[in-house]
Amino acid sequence: MRITGILFFCFLSVFCKAQQFQLTGKIILLEKPVEGATVFLENKNLTTTSNALGEFTFKELSPGKYTLAVSFVGAKNIKKTVEVTQGNTKIDINLETDKVIELEAVDITKINDKAADKLNQVEGTAIYAGKKTEVINLKNINANLATNNARQVYARVAGLNIWEYDGGGLQLGIGGRGLNPSRVSNFNMRQNGYDISADALGYPESYYTPPTEALDRIEIVRGAASLQYGTQFGGMINFKMKKGPADKPFEFTSRQTLGSFGFLNSFNSIGGQVKKLNYYAFYQYKKGDSWRPNGNFDQNTAYTHLDYAFTSKLKLTAEYTHMDYLAQQPGGLTDEQFEADASVSVRSRNWFKVKWNLFNLSLDYQLGEHTKLNWINYHLDAGREALGVLSYINRPDPGEGTPRDLMADKYDNYGSELRVLHQYKLFNGQTNSLLVGVRAYKGLTFKKQGDADAGLGPDFNFLNSQPNKSDFRFPGTNLAVFAENIFQINSSWSITPGARLEYIYTGAKGNYTQFQFGVPDLIKTDNKSNPRSFVLFGIGTSYKPHPAIEIYANISQNYRSINFTDLRVQNQNARVDSLLKDERGYTADGGVRGNLKDWLYYDLSVFYLKYNDRIGSVFTTDASNMIYRLRTNVSDSRNIGFESLVEADLLKAFTQGASKYKLVAYTNFSLINARYINTDNTAIKGKEVEFVPPLLFRTGLSFGNKTFNASLQYSYVEKHFSDATNAESTPTAVDGIVPAYQIFDFSASYNWKWFTLSGSINNLLDEKYFTRRADGYPGPGILPSDPRAYYMTLQFKL
Repeated sequence: MRITGILFFCFLSVFCKAQQFQLTGKIILLEKPVEGATVFLENKNLTTTSNALGEFTFKELSPGKYTLAVSFVGAKNIKKTVEVTQGNTKIDINLETDKVIELEAVDITKINDKAADKLNQVEGTAIYAGKKTEVINLKNINANLATNNARQVYARVAGLNIWEYDGGGLQLGIGGRGLNPSRVSNFNMRQNGYDISADALGYPESYYTPPTEALDRIEIVRGAASLQYGTQFGGMINFKMKKGPADKPFEFTSRQTLGSFGFLNSFNSIGGQVKKLNYYAFYQYKKGDSWRPNGNFDQNTAYTHLDYAFTSKLKLTAEYTHMDYLAQQPGGLTDEQFEADASVSVRSRNWFKVKWNLFNLSLDYQLGEHTKLNWINYHLDAGREALGVLSYINRPDPGEGTPRDLMADKYDNYGSELRVLHQYKLFNGQTNSLLVGVRAYKGLTFKKQGDADAGLGPDFNFLNSQPNKSDFRFPGTNLAVFAENIFQINSSWSITPGARLEYIYTGAKGNYTQFQFGVPDLIKTDNKSNPRSFVLFGIGTSYKPHPAIEIYANISQNYRSINFTDLRVQNQNARVDSLLKDERGYTADGGVRGNLKDWLYYDLSVFYLKYNDRIGSVFTTDASNMIYRLRTNVSDSRNIGFESLVEADLLKAFTQGASKYKLVAYTNFSLINARYINTDNTAIKGKEVEFVPPLLFRTGLSFGNKTFNASLQYSYVEKHFSDATNAESTPTAVDGIVPAYQIFDFSASYNWKWFTLSGSINNLLDEKYFTRRADGYPGPGILPSDPRAYYMTLQFKL
């Protein structure tokens, strides 16, 4: 029935169009084309933006007179009347500079035909001046989007350690600048500006990852994001979803992908602009089998976006996201098992289930010519359940008839963020930008653990309907006020100070069973509360000796609260220090970035990340001499690194833009030295910080035109450790070395009218490797990464 519905949706015929004409135009400012200008067709209530050539188009217009309203940061608003006759009409619009906000017009350097970019100094109601920012333009990437292949998608983001153990792209695991990649927990994860993680305070892990097929771009702000988006050391990642095309009332896209190991992905979307309403919606169904036994998954994702422009100043947006999946997990391996045959599985009863529901209602309002407001309100109703055998991987599963362990979580979170951006002039006549905002967040996590069904299948029910190991509720409240201001000293130099005032309350209430030598001994109760407040400060600067060159620097404080949700998990492989305390520190970075004659983009930077009371993992032994991992405040640490990205269109350089083809080469290179410091513990003093590859190198070459494109990518990750003591290996395989590995990926695509045929060969040379040692789900032990795999996608777009 599902397949029938998909086929019907894919081949649904649309509608017949009546005779129509189109209005095209070009917007010019200071004799240069303007990209990103907003063009509003008042008579039809249609809105679009100009492209990199300054061009815009309105289709399906009847003959008559129309009024165009054009606005652009750095220019005066303009209205122009144009008459559409019996034929297509073209018009040129020359804008005049507005001295009040002239600087922002100079600062905008977006190049839409490049995969890598940066954020502007001011975008919407956010300030990014002087910060290390990165943008991934998904429409310009030739990659395996059906599986969310992070190695390809994030290839142009420097310094990322990527965990690869999920062939279907169900979860994302990336860490920047030496931070733990586990479910992106060291980044503030957002979709269209609102939180998507399980619990921003007590459990900041992301079980939901938006399909890359539905994304317009990915925005990344490094550690300085702590002032605007939260206190995280890693910064912020924001997934910007696609919207309906502004120049037509209906567009239908269908992408069908088949791949190795039984992989099937069906992605279907609709979108468009109907008068004042813009809409976009998609449904994705994905399933597959692992290349190892006992591994399969089945996922559904759906999304709806509606925004309605009541006036040219007021817009209301509503969004809903649903995701659910069920996955059988083949479990981890010991070092010996991995070396002998990485395709085996010694766990046949491990299952994982996730259900995610996100709601968002936001309002955008132009308070005045130089003041705008954004108000976001969101709600998360979600949960995840992990069922299986968590005992040491070198001990076999007793098999059917023995109860399994079940951890069941439910997340119920509400948040609201209000931002106001005001631009003004001071005595020097330069434009300054002030951002102020407030955040209110209330989260509640229910976490239960106990013995469950003794069978083989996904039966997520506790024995006797009650958890016998722990039953907790973890409330959390966060109130924050933040402000940043761009002081424009002159036309080339700006200074951006900022501050964030935080109030955080986290609590834990419930009971847990204390075990003695693996036997239940005593039931204890907990009732803890931990309120605290503090202020974070930061300052950044940006200097432009030339319009195409920017030198930037920033330093901002960071903070990470302890996770009460981890304190009562019963796991033989990992234990948590009950005296854990919050982590504090700061991130400093500086660099130079820019463009060279529209064919070369570069960003070279250095950073210093100071982490006080870093929570890490050290392996130790218990009374029975069994090795386990202890999660505790290990010591202070410091990460020093160099990051670089260079991307060049070589044919554009050689032919001065005359070639119809593109030959794009990029290089992403990072060096990171991360060490534990300020400790007398000889087991970790001077040791390398875990999860930090000292060298990361990714490079690629892409050739093609608007019809055809082929890309080859190479990735190299240096060996690193999975615990703070830098253990070479352990019997349980939970700690040890992650060996160096190198991967080639190949992708190609061909467009013909409404159709696009694309394909990928991932891990082209069939490298045998792994990126993660897990202490719990989906392990424990070594999680082998995928061997060579083939994927083919057929897209139909109308």
